[in-house]
Amino acid sequence: MSADLLTVANVTARYDRVEVLRGVSLSVGPGEFVCVIGANTAGKSTLLRTISRLVPRSAGTIAFGGQDLMRMPAHRVPALGIAHVPEGRHVFPDMSVEDNLLTGAFTCRTDPAIPSRMEEIFALFPRLRERRTQRAGSMSGGEQQMVAVGRALMLAPRLLMLDEPSHGLAPMVVEELHAALVKIHAGGTAILLVEQNTQLALSVATRGLVLESGRVALEGSAAALRDDPRVREAYLGL
Repeated sequence: MSADLLTVANVTARYDRVEVLRGVSLSVGPGEFVCVIGANTAGKSTLLRTISRLVPRSAGTIAFGGQDLMRMPAHRVPALGIAHVPEGRHVFPDMSVEDNLLTGAFTCRTDPAIPSRMEEIFALFPRLRERRTQRAGSMSGGEQQMVAVGRALMLAPRLLMLDEPSHGLAPMVVEELHAALVKIHAGGTAILLVEQNTQLALSVATRGLVLESGRVALEGSAAALRDDPRVREAYLGL
């Protein structure tokens, strides 16, 4: 049996007749931080959506903690300990910050640790504590991203998947997000990060892979990818 927390093997995925993923394989170990980089349309978002079982037209093998995700409907995936922060944040705009966070704990809503978990999120993102009663839709994009990440953490996930979390954010907010991801990983949560900001991704992850046209083109340690001339030229502009 694999010691990996998540194992994706030879996965293909399509929307109607368009094949987006072509034989993708990757793994994430317990507490590991893996990033997926690549250009737009490379299939990065589709990879996370396929793991979350939101892309039904897929084939191959996806296992999480010994469970076969391919046989599982999407609504059962979070209860296994997989939290997915989608691109674009998708907060509930008319609900308060606090109520948005509580929706992340829906599958474990009877857990007595929920209040202390929320305190941990407020410690990670102090601005959310200040705005806990504010409508999420009235907040800045960076603050909404904090809400989206905090909502996912309310699940106490074993694996946190993030889709382009730095997209559209000011550099100062990106740095704040960078620091938060480092702290989350240091706390023992495994992270699978999809990110077009290659510099950010390779600065926080321990291992990564490059997705090109739905296939894995390169993989290795974050340091090795940073030094790879193909990555430096195509994604770092060096």
